[in-house]
Amino acid sequence: MAEKADRHTLYEISVQNTEAEFEFIDSTFKRLRRRRPITLREDFCGTANMSCEWVRQRKKNAAIGVDLDEDVLVWGRANNIKRLQPSAQQRITLLRDNVLKVKTNPVDVIVAMNFSYQIFNDRDTLRTYFRHARRGLVDDGIFFVDAFGGYEAYRELEEKTKQDGFTYIWDQASYNPINGEMVCYIHFAFPDKSKIRRAFTYQWRLWTLPELKEVLEEAGFRNVTVYWQGTDEDTGEGNGVFEPATVGDADAGWICFLSAEK
Repeated sequence: MAEKADRHTLYEISVQNTEAEFEFIDSTFKRLRRRRPITLREDFCGTANMSCEWVRQRKKNAAIGVDLDEDVLVWGRANNIKRLQPSAQQRITLLRDNVLKVKTNPVDVIVAMNFSYQIFNDRDTLRTYFRHARRGLVDDGIFFVDAFGGYEAYRELEEKTKQDGFTYIWDQASYNPINGEMVCYIHFAFPDKSKIRRAFTYQWRLWTLPELKEVLEEAGFRNVTVYWQGTDEDTGEGNGVFEPATVGDADAGWICFLSAEK
């Protein structure tokens, strides 16, 4: 089963919820700017799943996806973009480029999701990226990222989540408390005992929320806001509703969003 599986498809099923992300970004932008966002740049776009969601939602929406990995861009074109209506396909542009240097027309929204910006493991480079993202926005544009943390985020552990026909395994393989750097893997396991080991590898720095807010402000952004997830009373798990917050719970693990206004 592992030999027949596609790691990008498994990733999208396990990790991404682009419809919910679109709803959050769209509603937050409208609340802050009193208008709907039209143009999106998806940095570290991978398979361009979010870009596809963006153009699917409204007929006027347009998206630009940026990634350095040509192979994953090819996969995205063949498996995601080609499934769109022809008119929607024309509203997506994919660029093989470096997010630190890419030049595009200014857009309403730039996103860096799935913690992808954590590849920048020193403050100067992270600030350079945030500053470059700010330059890529229109005058009232907004930059969105997600973040994770909690005391289990610093542990070396494996978390298994059962999906339909396979198991998603998040492996925090190592963490260095001196410099904040961590190595994580995604594995996939199947009912026939076969596995895709290290389907994806991440060498990150685990940035804290205070650090992210500070660096965003140093890059010139204003009104940096954290959106904390509410709790389902029945399960004790996150309920998928993110609200502006200045105080968060000291949970074992949490995921949140940040918006930074130009």
